[in-house]
This record gives sequence, structure tokens and C-alpha cells, in this order.
Amino acid sequence: MNNGEGFRMQSEKLTFQTENLDGLTVVRIAGELDLEVASQMRSVMEPLMELSDRKLVLNLRDLKYIDSTGIGILISIVKARHARNAPFGVEEVPSTIQKLFDMTGITPFLAASPNA
Repeated sequence: MNNGEGFRMQSEKLTFQTENLDGLTVVRIAGELDLEVASQMRSVMEPLMELSDRKLVLNLRDLKYIDSTGIGILISIVKARHARNAPFGVEEVPSTIQKLFDMTGITPFLAASPNA
């Protein structure tokens, strides 16, 4: 994909919009991330996790709900990006979802790397 190009994927529960900027891929996730749409999330994220030369950021501003399966997917993204020494982070996390991240202890792993 070239700069500015991206894709959009939508179901009734979850929408993905991807945008490629200079050295950065932003994935905007809207809706509900749970077991029902886990395979959809994985299919969108797997090729993006391989792009170790790009910073990957998930924008969660419009995420309404996430369950343990969704959190598991986020953890797998963190692990895959860490294994490739590739920058990853989340931004614009709604307060209700941030509380869940804090309670589960994953917040420190989701912070965008300042030097990437």
C-alpha cells in the first residue's frame, strides 16, 4: 500500500478503517470487539503485524466494547510486534475501555513508543 491508501472492512458489529501515512499505519476500530468478530479482527491485523518497518497504531476512539477475546488479540499483537522490534501503540482509548485495560494490567504494553 502506498502513502494515504488504506482499506475499509465492515460488519454489523465491527468496522476497520486503515490509513497509511509516512512510516505509520493507523487502524481505526469502531463497534464491538468480542468472540463473534475475533476472526475478522485477526484477518485484518495479521498482515499488518508483519510490517516491522512501520509503526502500527490502533485508534480506539469509536470502540464501544471489548471482551477477553479482544484483549487476547491485543496481547497477541503486542507480542508479535515486540518479537519484530516493531513499534505499536493505541490511541484515543475511551475511558470505559481504558479502565478495563488498567484492571487487566495491559495498559503499559499498549503505550505508543515515543521514539518510533
